[in-house]
Amino acid sequence: MYKSKIKVHKSKNTPKIAIVFPGQGSQRVGMGLDLYKTSPAARAVFEAADDTLGFSLSSLCFEGPDEELRRTINTQPAILVVSIAALKYAQERGLLEGQFKPAFVAGHSLGEYSSLVAAGVLSLPDAVRLVRERGRLMEEAGQKCPGGMVALLGLNEGTAEEICQVTGTEIANINCSGQIVISGSKNAISNAIDVARAKGARRAISLDVSGAFHSSLMQWARRGLKRVIDVLHFHNPRIPIIANTTAKPLIRANAVRAELQNQLCRCVHWQKSVEFMRDEGVSTFVELGPGDVLTGLIQRICPDAKAFKLNDLIALEGARS
Repeated sequence: MYKSKIKVHKSKNTPKIAIVFPGQGSQRVGMGLDLYKTSPAARAVFEAADDTLGFSLSSLCFEGPDEELRRTINTQPAILVVSIAALKYAQERGLLEGQFKPAFVAGHSLGEYSSLVAAGVLSLPDAVRLVRERGRLMEEAGQKCPGGMVALLGLNEGTAEEICQVTGTEIANINCSGQIVISGSKNAISNAIDVARAKGARRAISLDVSGAFHSSLMQWARRGLKRVIDVLHFHNPRIPIIANTTAKPLIRANAVRAELQNQLCRCVHWQKSVEFMRDEGVSTFVELGPGDVLTGLIQRICPDAKAFKLNDLIALEGARS
């Protein structure tokens, strides 16, 4: 039986904890099925999402088909729902109470919306509807202004900025040292790959996305998203949320609204976000949701911090022992 390295016990030296939520790209067919089968709290999340959307998002998560799950309009609500199901299961098991209550929450791109639910800013139904619409708008923006994203490995931020200036691309994600993602039109991205290789990039990997996310090519989607955000009720966060665009805490509802709009067209500063939490005393990060991308990034950003993934039932149950 697998047992997580996290030990749930009380101590005067209990570390300050942050909960982090993954973004698009972490999806896989079958995600969340173990939670659904075993946990009433997690099952309620899937059922509420299905009722909200009027179709079985849970079946898409559990059974696919993969090509439908990978569509941005479906991927985004699917990842959010699995992430919140993992959160509710952890809460159901008493893993995030008392000294283990998180000091901060944060999410990478789409994951920021999961953090809103965790912090009590949005209800689950409102978050699911908002993220579904966000995915639709981003998909349509990608059709109106075709573009893509490329991960550059082995280059620093300054070199990435030089590549962007030469090619007309934009920095979309600064994930950790040596891993930067750029966005742009298809021609610009193709040119940027050649320039990056010439400048010594270890690899330049095209990402499987439907547009140039976190760039000015998402302005059309930003306008549409604002209209949806304006009619939803936002609460002040109960837990500070570390903003993607500034790597600073969000503590007011109006600041959250502005962040969600800006985030579509601006860079995700994930490295700075993790460093901020570390500097505020966080020494343990727990990733809730499918995959373990953020766990790996955090281990690279903060080698001395503990980073755990609780994204499947075995790990969640092991954390209890």
